[in-house]
Amino acid sequence: MHAPPLTPSPSVSTRRAGHRYWARLLPALAALACLTRLPSFARPLWNPDEGYLAVQSRLLAQGGRLYETVVDRKPPLVPWLYQGAFALTGSESLLCVRLLAVLAQCATAALLASLARRRWGDGAGRTAGVLYLLVSVGLNPQDAQAATFEVFILPGTAAALWCADRRRWRAAGAAVACAFLAKQTGAAVLLPVLWRCGARRGPVLRLALGAAPPVLAAALLTDPAGFLFWTVTGSGAYASFSGSPAHVLARAAGNAAILAVGCAALLPPLVRRAAGRADLWVWLAASAGAVGTGLHFFGHYYLQLLPPLTLLATAGLRALPPARTARTVFGAACCCVLFLTWGLLAPRGELDHARRLADTAARRTAPDERVLFWGMHPETYWLAGRAPASRYLTAGLLTNHSGGRSGARVGERYAVPGAWTVFRRETAARPPALIVDDSRGAPYAPEHLPTLRRLLASRYQEAGTVDGAVLYVRVRRD
Repeated sequence: MHAPPLTPSPSVSTRRAGHRYWARLLPALAALACLTRLPSFARPLWNPDEGYLAVQSRLLAQGGRLYETVVDRKPPLVPWLYQGAFALTGSESLLCVRLLAVLAQCATAALLASLARRRWGDGAGRTAGVLYLLVSVGLNPQDAQAATFEVFILPGTAAALWCADRRRWRAAGAAVACAFLAKQTGAAVLLPVLWRCGARRGPVLRLALGAAPPVLAAALLTDPAGFLFWTVTGSGAYASFSGSPAHVLARAAGNAAILAVGCAALLPPLVRRAAGRADLWVWLAASAGAVGTGLHFFGHYYLQLLPPLTLLATAGLRALPPARTARTVFGAACCCVLFLTWGLLAPRGELDHARRLADTAARRTAPDERVLFWGMHPETYWLAGRAPASRYLTAGLLTNHSGGRSGARVGERYAVPGAWTVFRRETAARPPALIVDDSRGAPYAPEHLPTLRRLLASRYQEAGTVDGAVLYVRVRRD
């Protein structure tokens, strides 16, 4: 008699099937993530946020202290990522940061695929991962291709729902904290996580125990008072509404329309078939609230909508014939090609302007001299290789100016509290060798700002213009 052949237990077979599934899907998602991010490698910078982060990280590497000598209204995670990337490859290129953005998008897609697979099966997992990457570029390229805050929010938000699905509440809390530490609006994912746990005392307590350590660690590693001020209490003027309602509505509608084109293939299954997925709708609503915070409606804010939109569309496709899923993926791929082409061919007007200013500053100053670029393009410091004269890298923190508003309250009185006192002290202690007024008729022009006007009149003389920007050189008095 021969013993019957041994067969693996169902649990072993399931694990092997899972390993085969991910061994096939993850390389495909990685390749697609690289393809959809190709335009990001086509230029050194995509928007001023990247420039701001690049300058911040260079200052941190030179001994600067976050929330003290290096400031912004953002948590520290993304500046630290840039600083780490620069430590590996140098601060002359954003190549390493671009690769981190590819990794972040791939991780987000994989987490969404895992969420969909757990809920609706293998096919849904593949569909969710692929659809997410295809629609991830469906915005203006300067918003979709930049390696900025929102891109690094997304893995944390997807991980939070992934952990909540498995009732791993401490891990979910840690993921929420990571999303918040990338940018404050990342905390919006807490709402669907709370929905999943049903607001029961035990899970909520474990959520808090998971979320608190990363946030406390970030505060202690920087400056606790500065961390609280710059991430929460000091952003009231920026987050509150002021300006032209028509301008705000036009910006909101314009970026929503671009996103609708990018997600056009997802909208029919989402609208027709996705009712009943309550936690996903809560996630979408919370993300929409994050997009609307402060009523600025920058295009990159809309990236937070993509993970819940993708899962809702995937849920809707389950009830439709397989051919409909194939058509949806094909439609998303066509839209993706459209946006990738836009990214590769997009004009570089503002980048070319910043380069011309940077080249001028580099010619007119020594490497150890400080420069003040008065405007909203901090990338000019990075391109010029010159240290800023002040911790305030743009006119925004000193005047409350924002590109997302029109007719907003702008001026010295609306600055971050205490900012002008610090600015006067810094420019007196280390006078910039060159001041470049790049306001070009904006509301924050020097003629509207008494402190800056007095500084220019007392110590500087006009020395020409470049692309409409006025150059001022310091007068050396014997």
